[in-house]
Amino acid sequence: MLIPATDAPQYDSEAEVRFAEVWPEFIFHDPASSQWSPRRAEYFRNWEFYYAVDGSLAAGCWGVTLPWDGTVADLPGGYTDSLARSVTAYEAGVVPNTFVLMAAAVLPSFRGAASGLLTAVRDRAVAAGLSQVIAPLRPTWKPRYPLTPVETYMTWTRPDGLPLDPWLRTHVRLGATVLAAAPRSQTITGTVAEWESWTDMAFPATGTYIIPAGLSLLEIDRSADTGTYVEPNIWVRHA
Repeated sequence: MLIPATDAPQYDSEAEVRFAEVWPEFIFHDPASSQWSPRRAEYFRNWEFYYAVDGSLAAGCWGVTLPWDGTVADLPGGYTDSLARSVTAYEAGVVPNTFVLMAAAVLPSFRGAASGLLTAVRDRAVAAGLSQVIAPLRPTWKPRYPLTPVETYMTWTRPDGLPLDPWLRTHVRLGATVLAAAPRSQTITGTVAEWESWTDMAFPATGTYIIPAGLSLLEIDRSADTGTYVEPNIWVRHA
């Protein structure tokens, strides 16, 4: 059952802890996204949901609304750009026509709830008069292939023709169409010490590193005391 987060405060504490475990720590430290997040939370609180199975918290998701002309050329650049466009459009009074599913998390013991969650939130968006539903997906198996460009990875399929990536495959099975790569969906920067804390790794020299749960590579510059990671996503559109 899809439940607006505002109607289910009993899940708030558990969700804060359990959903944070689904994502790598570094994903929460995107400075560009952080500047939009407080206003996003204020303007689009009614687009945050929990999904319960037999009264237990199974999954959750949130999204934003924005204007989009339906073309690949007009897609936001990715996650961060979707936040920026949604907030600025809201403040300008622009009527949205598109729901962007920004993030979804399913607890490991409820993997079967993913389809129910996605179907329910898609239907909720359509019922609200939003004619288009899109999502910048974070492909779950991409960390296995951090050297492979996302433009290549998103074309990989199994013998049955469905996407190799499980999360992308779940969306396609529900009728979604793969639209385009979002190679620079987020850019996350930090000091070397911060990156060592976020990844539980040491970075003793300037160079390029594979990091746990990274969809791409981390660039470390010891002389500037910075690490830069660019997160790629995959745009899909639901029917």
